[in-house]
Amino acid sequence: QDYARSGASSNTPPFYSVHPSKFGFRRPIITIAGNMINQQNHSSSPVQSMIQSSMLALRPLRTFLFGEHYSLTRFCSGFVSRMRYINRLKENDAACLSALQSGHIFLFHRLIPLLQCSDPETYRPIALTYSEVQSVLHKCGSDGSLLKESILIGCSEQNHAQFCLDVGELDPAAIAENCKGTFMDLRKAFFLLEGADAPLVAKAQALLRWHQINRFCGATGQLTQRNQAGSQRTSSSSSIVYYPKMSPVVIVLVSDGKRCLLGRQSSFPRGLYSALAGFCDMGETLEEALRREVAEEVGLEVQNIIYSSSQHWPFPHSSFMLACHATVSPAHSQLNVDHLELEDARWFTEEEITCALQVKAPPRRDHQPAFWLPPKHAVAHRLIMEWREQQHSKDTE
Repeated sequence: QDYARSGASSNTPPFYSVHPSKFGFRRPIITIAGNMINQQNHSSSPVQSMIQSSMLALRPLRTFLFGEHYSLTRFCSGFVSRMRYINRLKENDAACLSALQSGHIFLFHRLIPLLQCSDPETYRPIALTYSEVQSVLHKCGSDGSLLKESILIGCSEQNHAQFCLDVGELDPAAIAENCKGTFMDLRKAFFLLEGADAPLVAKAQALLRWHQINRFCGATGQLTQRNQAGSQRTSSSSSIVYYPKMSPVVIVLVSDGKRCLLGRQSSFPRGLYSALAGFCDMGETLEEALRREVAEEVGLEVQNIIYSSSQHWPFPHSSFMLACHATVSPAHSQLNVDHLELEDARWFTEEEITCALQVKAPPRRDHQPAFWLPPKHAVAHRLIMEWREQQHSKDTE
């Protein structure tokens, strides 16, 4: 209000906004916005005085979050510079090829990632240099030209461009031996990857798959050509440009206040239950798709839809998961399961959820429990954890 009374535009963004780490950053980020003010012309203005006092007030928070000597500007610009660097590589084939020669490459064999065991229960993707991949390809009988098929997938915090490459025509055993790793199905690997490795590998597999199934133009049937980064394919005969796409999917955890609703499909591993999910139909909003899916699958009419988060999910093909919470009244919680959609759906108590969260995933085949939950990297797991924390908060009030 003081700012508005000073004569500044009400459309000017706030000077300080805090973005929580839940959005994917390792630490909270403080961004400084607002109009630049000429100190000479406005040295005594109330707005300038407010900025100076606000900067002083911000110092303890900045010190708490980042340390006394942490450069706020450097942290913010580091993310921006990486994003702009990636964008430049997508637009400039020569720059992308140069970045490939100094970047890191992750290998796949027919969409199966090459991983390395870092401890008995954890795996990591193997980041190889251009020369290392050249050497491996040469040992396996390739002339190295395959390297140009690498696809850009990101940029590390150390500013190394990251690429993926599928070596499906070569012997996987020889590749794995030369790289001291193992090719592991991503569905299994998802339980064993840590931190940012899981989404990185998932993105790589999704892009590799998209290029494999989009080699031809849907309008002309002619071959399409990719750019060096692999961020698009173009039909030379029609000039149509194709971009990698994800299918929007709603996923919802329904609660009646004391229990949460989980279901399973017949294709799930034995004992695995998850939140209800389904593809969005053409023209639907998120809320409409969510209500329809729950009504179709379990015969409930939900209310109080609250958005939680989103996630790229690579199985079976690339989906954009939009995760929400929703409620039903206890008086209208009787399930009517469509068994063409689901094998089973049940209400679970907080105690049952707490026990299931203790189960090591994936469980061993010779000791599969009657009830376990999706891996921690899955957005369904996040929904379940949020619901459990909310229930725990209610219990302690």
